[in-house]
Amino acid sequence: MYGMKGAAAYGRVDVETEVLSASSHKLIALLFAKCLSHLKAAKIHLDAGNTALKGEAIGKALRIVTEGLQVSLDQEQGGAIAAQLDALYDYAANELIQANLHNDRQRLVAVEKVLTELAEAWNGIAKETVGG
Repeated sequence: MYGMKGAAAYGRVDVETEVLSASSHKLIALLFAKCLSHLKAAKIHLDAGNTALKGEAIGKALRIVTEGLQVSLDQEQGGAIAAQLDALYDYAANELIQANLHNDRQRLVAVEKVLTELAEAWNGIAKETVGG
């Protein structure tokens, strides 16, 4: 029992350390990764018929989209790109709500696809700027 608690605590410290030492670019990458992880979990729980855990996973993904990714947009300096991302995040949020209400796997898959493409593009920015 103590081993599991210790492992969980170690995992939290590891994540906290990564977040505290991350650049703003890395923080967004972490948000994408965590959101996609919650979407995968939501699909697993939906397929297993576990409504409570499905709802919890979708709720976590929704919070990351609305309170993490969307809030981090710089509307002034981002211009048209920020506006387009804002619209995509609105779409993702609405689809997640509908997926949760109607146990709609296709909506989860659609949001996962959009966010995966955005995450890959975001991660590509880092590779271009550091030359790797």
